[in-house]
Amino acid sequence: MRSFKKYFITGLLIWVPLVITVWVLGLAVNTLESVVPTFLSPQALFGRDIPGFRVAVVIAVVLVTGILAANFLGRGIVRLWENVLGRIPLVRSIYQSVKQVSDTLLAPNGQAFRQAVLVQYPRSGSWTIGLLTGAPSGEVASLLPGEHVSVYIPTTPNPTSGFFLMMPRSEVLPLNMSVDAALKYIVSMGVVAPAASATKKSTPNE
Repeated sequence: MRSFKKYFITGLLIWVPLVITVWVLGLAVNTLESVVPTFLSPQALFGRDIPGFRVAVVIAVVLVTGILAANFLGRGIVRLWENVLGRIPLVRSIYQSVKQVSDTLLAPNGQAFRQAVLVQYPRSGSWTIGLLTGAPSGEVASLLPGEHVSVYIPTTPNPTSGFFLMMPRSEVLPLNMSVDAALKYIVSMGVVAPAASATKKSTPNE
């Protein structure tokens, strides 16, 4: 019985990551394919189904859009398009909010998550890993006493949801581990501890 349990768990450790990886990839592919209009489907163009064709179409459209938007004429069209969307009340709120987040996360020169930090949360004496995202500004900064920083606290095992906190800089301890290593540590619920090679050689609060 003990050998059965050992072999069964060993099999699970092999299959569970593989199945979840295939599931996530399948979900991503299905999502991409769903945005392709019917007239661009392989059935409409070639009369038969071609696996992955719609994904290739999405990638090609995104790539061409990026190339066009990088030149002067393309930037003008993008500004015009954003002005049009900015005049539609409900669409304006959704579009601008999503654009601000995407610009922060996807911009090549952006630093959405600057550094892994150690903070006390949800109460004093209880520690967790957070990600430094910047510092409060504007009205919020003027109302906060002393120097504060913005920290994102990911949840486990799904780091895409979490909590946004503004904390005194003195209560935030910078870590040398990379952001990727910190996320792996969070997702694994502390099981996968960052190795020495996962740390980055940098000065605190860079």
